Amino acid sequence: MGKRYLIDTNVVLDFMGNKFTPIERKAISQIIDDQINLSVINKIELLGFSMVEQDLIDFVNCANIYPIDDDIVSKTIDVRRQYKIKLPDAIIAATALLNTFTLITGNIKDFKNIKGLKIIHPGDL
Repeated sequence: MGKRYLIDTNVVLDFMGNKFTPIERKAISQIIDDQINLSVINKIELLGFSMVEQDLIDFVNCANIYPIDDDIVSKTIDVRRQYKIKLPDAIIAATALLNTFTLITGNIKDFKNIKGLKIIHPGDL
């Protein structure tokens, strides 16, 4: 098995909004075709708008959603204490760390200092 990825909310929105270059879009499409992995926080962020298009709902419904379990809670607490990041980002980071995912995000600065977290910008795929 190759790399496994957790896709951040901003990447999903940019993908659905067709905001990537053709090369970036192709790389992300290949990851999505293999397996869509989202944190429950990403699901909440994506579907929590007052109006959500059906294609986004369908995308989320096709994803593997990783819930907040006791292990994620403990890791989130560790990440928040150590790195002082926002709670949603800490949960996303904890989910990626505990499931050995590489996090695909457009917000590298939010996650770059977290030891052991593998991150990649969509433009670097």
